[in-house]
Amino acid sequence: MSAVWIILGMWAITFATRFVGLRLSGWSLTPFWRAFLEFVPPSVFAALVVPSSVNAPDWPVRLVALALAGVALWRTGALWVGLLVGMGAYWALRAVL
Repeated sequence: MSAVWIILGMWAITFATRFVGLRLSGWSLTPFWRAFLEFVPPSVFAALVVPSSVNAPDWPVRLVALALAGVALWRTGALWVGLLVGMGAYWALRAVL
């Protein structure tokens, strides 16, 4: 398969998902779907961060930073606060240990 077909396939999938999203933008979501979609950003963040943190050589430091970030995210509900607390804790623990 040539690179042109791969690029065209990626374009078609990206266009289709964005087109459907734009066409449905006028619809109002039910409370169930609103509550469901609120969990998508933290879930994606956890899916990206946790595997790389557990398999790292400095996993105890990362695990403590992850726990602190999780508590901050749980208490505030803001993903950016969790990111800042987690990165700050990781850098502080690496500097101390």
